[in-house]
Amino acid sequence: MEKRGVKHHRGRLGEALREEIETLVEGELGDPRIGLVSVTGVQLADDGRSAQVLVEVESDNEEEAERSLEGLDAAKAYIRHELADRLRLRRAPELFFRLDRSEREKARVEELIERTKRRSKARKEPGAEKT
Repeated sequence: MEKRGVKHHRGRLGEALREEIETLVEGELGDPRIGLVSVTGVQLADDGRSAQVLVEVESDNEEEAERSLEGLDAAKAYIRHELADRLRLRRAPELFFRLDRSEREKARVEELIERTKRRSKARKEPGAEKT
């Protein structure tokens, strides 16, 4: 069982990493490949040596999202160096950038639920008139 203090520390560190990475991406990276990107979350590994950075690209174009990920991957060393410096970490975690598709999937699920509700409502209405 994991100690509560360690889990709390990892959560605080993950949030601090998210905030600093978002600051770096929004203001200090000049790579033209990186479009409008927002950092939605950071999942730190149990040992703290690696982290998955979930990013959302403000574009419907999948090609543009891939270019943004390429730009972020190219800036990985700079971001790690800045994180270690700003957060006073002995060793910044290895960063892995991933697209966060949760908002898109959430919208799709909500659309399917609404569609199902409309269908069931349409089925009930004609049946109610016949009886």
